[in-house]
Amino acid sequence: MQLKHQTNPTIKMSKYLLWTGFFLIIIDQISKKLTSIYLPLINSSNYLYPYGGIGIFRDFLGIEFSINHITNFGAAWGIFSNYQYELMVLRILLIIGLIIYLFKYNNESSWNIPLILIISGALSNVLDYFLYGHVIDMFHVVLWGYDFPVFNLADAFISTGIGLLFLISLIKPLTNHDSSTYSH
Repeated sequence: MQLKHQTNPTIKMSKYLLWTGFFLIIIDQISKKLTSIYLPLINSSNYLYPYGGIGIFRDFLGIEFSINHITNFGAAWGIFSNYQYELMVLRILLIIGLIIYLFKYNNESSWNIPLILIISGALSNVLDYFLYGHVIDMFHVVLWGYDFPVFNLADAFISTGIGLLFLISLIKPLTNHDSSTYSH
């Protein structure tokens, strides 16, 4: 008689999430390394498209998109750039909290991918501080005249994860037809 090895589905899902997160971090880090090698650091005097970088498209339904090399010493939009150490500690604590929540307390499987997107993006941006002393941003979008802050793939992962969590939180109550969840 041969015994079959059974894999715990939780462990299998954890491995899947860890590999997904690792892959996202690698993709982001490669894009940042390529940016730092092949694009000159943007000069703030480049006010016209493509802003000192590579133009991808201009005036496509009022949208401009270019790839530039920008450094960010702060949080989103460069805020709190004078508080790098404090931001680093806060980021690391938030990442640890999200990891603990994801693997220990999260009971919603629909939250797994959004949480891993957020954690991976945050980890990759923290990794930038240890590798470069700042975050490397490269995607420059102008939406109908609004010059959106330059961002990177890690920022896109974080924003997508937050958006998905918000969307799931909105849709889940609508799809739950259990009358016990509604107060009368």
